[in-house]
Amino acid sequence: MARTALLVVAMLGLSAGLSACNTMRGAGQDVSSVGHDVSRGANASQKAITRSTGASER
Repeated sequence: MARTALLVVAMLGLSAGLSACNTMRGAGQDVSSVGHDVSRGANASQKAITRSTGASER
């Protein structure tokens, strides 16, 4: 009985740990995606300002 209970607890802990890893990886990918979007937006804004003012790009 105690062995079965220990096995169940171990399996639950393992599944919770693996779920947390996948969740954190997904969150990291989301944050990375937002960073790339912000970078693309900043580059597009800089190019638009450069075109509208006639200034040369660096």
